[in-house]
Amino acid sequence: MKRFLTIIGPGLLVAATGIGAGDLATASFAGSALGTAVLWAALAGAFLKFVVTEGLARWQLATGTTLLEGVIAHFGRAAGWLFLAYLLLWSFFVGSALMSACGVALHALVPVFDEPGRGKVVFGILSSLAGIFLVLLGGYGLFEKVMKVAIALMFLVVVSTAVALWPGTGAVLEGLLVPAIPEGGLDWTLALMGGVGGTVTVLCYGYWLREENRGGQGALQTSRIDLAAAYAVTALFGIAMVIIGSTVEIEGRGAGLLVTLSERLAETLGPVAGTLFLLGALGAVFSSLLGVWQAVPYLFADLWGQLLGTHGPGEAAGGSALDDAVDTRSLPYRGYLAALALLPMAGLFHSFREVQKAYAIAGAWFLPVLALALLFLNGRAGWVGPRYKSRPATQVVLLATLAFFSWIGWRAMRQG
Repeated sequence: MKRFLTIIGPGLLVAATGIGAGDLATASFAGSALGTAVLWAALAGAFLKFVVTEGLARWQLATGTTLLEGVIAHFGRAAGWLFLAYLLLWSFFVGSALMSACGVALHALVPVFDEPGRGKVVFGILSSLAGIFLVLLGGYGLFEKVMKVAIALMFLVVVSTAVALWPGTGAVLEGLLVPAIPEGGLDWTLALMGGVGGTVTVLCYGYWLREENRGGQGALQTSRIDLAAAYAVTALFGIAMVIIGSTVEIEGRGAGLLVTLSERLAETLGPVAGTLFLLGALGAVFSSLLGVWQAVPYLFADLWGQLLGTHGPGEAAGGSALDDAVDTRSLPYRGYLAALALLPMAGLFHSFREVQKAYAIAGAWFLPVLALALLFLNGRAGWVGPRYKSRPATQVVLLATLAFFSWIGWRAMRQG
């Protein structure tokens, strides 16, 4: 068990970072609108994300370079500049959303302000500052410990709540094993499949592999076990939230929906259950914030080093392929951490609706672009070697991922 828990460390970080207020709200809304008939969609979405993240680990373990290094090396710096533009936009809106979600959850637990809006702002700012403090205080070791506590808290609370509201084993098994989309439920089904497990945060897995110094023979198999456990947890969260949503009438959106849901649970299961659910929701949103604060600066610093030529493709900034991709004490890392934790505070006071709409449309295309990159990078034995080259079955799943998320992106553009 100790060995297994060591293996699944980076994967649990991916799960904890990828499961946020939006994921929980989407799953509960899908359950409220469509019932348990769409439980299969949570499984399918988690499986697609597993294949994509496994491809990312495959590339890094085969070449010793991060995926960003591989993309720039083989597709040119223009691809890196495009991703940098998207990363800046993504960081602002995701950072603001995470602060807001933490603020709403904390105000619901500790309602010391007369106005909920003021409580959201104050607690959101404090959550962001706490995130910076934890990242800088204890480095990766403390970060990993806090994240494991957070994911254990939300796992126990969310799954226990779903068990307490159990709609029947027959209905659950049918929803898991018989793919069906209720009439008028296509949008929510797609949202459930696409929303499970995060987007840009899957790239962070490679940096956590380096923190664990994972490499050598057997490392890919270890990562598969790690990621299988991570996405099993992710799927279980999605399934539990669909079950919870299917048993209670809810309304709202984002973290506000989770507060409303806790109130409905308090009416159904008692006030203690409502408070515990809020604690679990806080664990989910704060672990997402902490994971983004710790790992996304890696992406920026790695990308910045590639674009400015301070280290070439295939050469980690700190030394060998298994070293950290960047020095966490460096100016690019700490500068981006500060910007990520401070600048999105403006979003707590403004809506930025039009810009946010453009970000949402651009974000819908991230996963298909990632799947396309993996098809090319891992599909050539000359780049990754015969041992790590993607098998035909993996290529088929990546093609399906490309097609599915491209369809979602196209629908987002038309609706936008």
